[in-house]
Amino acid sequence: MNNKSLSAESALVFAKLEEHGLLLRIDANLPNVCALVAGERVRGSWWSHPSGRAIFAVDGELADHPDVLMTKLISGKVTYVHRALWPQVIAVGRSREPWQMKDLSTDGRKLLAQVDRKPVEPDRRASKAASELETRLLVYSEQFHSESGAHGRRLESWDHWSNRIGNVGEPITAVSGGRLLEEVVASLNRKFKGSGRLPWQGRSSSR
Repeated sequence: MNNKSLSAESALVFAKLEEHGLLLRIDANLPNVCALVAGERVRGSWWSHPSGRAIFAVDGELADHPDVLMTKLISGKVTYVHRALWPQVIAVGRSREPWQMKDLSTDGRKLLAQVDRKPVEPDRRASKAASELETRLLVYSEQFHSESGAHGRRLESWDHWSNRIGNVGEPITAVSGGRLLEEVVASLNRKFKGSGRLPWQGRSSSR
């Protein structure tokens, strides 16, 4: 999918993603897909909003766009990341820094070892461990619907994802990557009176 194949609504949202570098799916103040599509702040579940179907359609188009990465980057919420910031996210994600590894559960460590070997589709029993890895940016996580229609999740190491996607930018250090992401989020917070936080901000084992 390229920009020309986007619907008019999705193209407008993607333009905002290009402008800001990051967009949340939903948030009270920071730029987010729900508000952009609905034309107003969306409170509560966006599914029940009159624009819910339109939001769902835009969300799907962005998820399939070759220049968009979706991960829980800001405040534990689904965040759309423009390709320009992929090297920063990948560098931080694969760094295995103390804020990622400290207090990681035994199940989380076992699942991480499995994902390091090959992509994993965890079952419900491993859902807590999978969420733990996802919120610490230790893995790339992708939602999907199986052939049976069931909702599933696929986890990949950042190395595997980068090799599969290709052309993800030049490698950088986790320190420089994290610093730039902090600057981007801080700028958005100032501009939109937001309170977005990155996963390592506020942890006792900060970067």
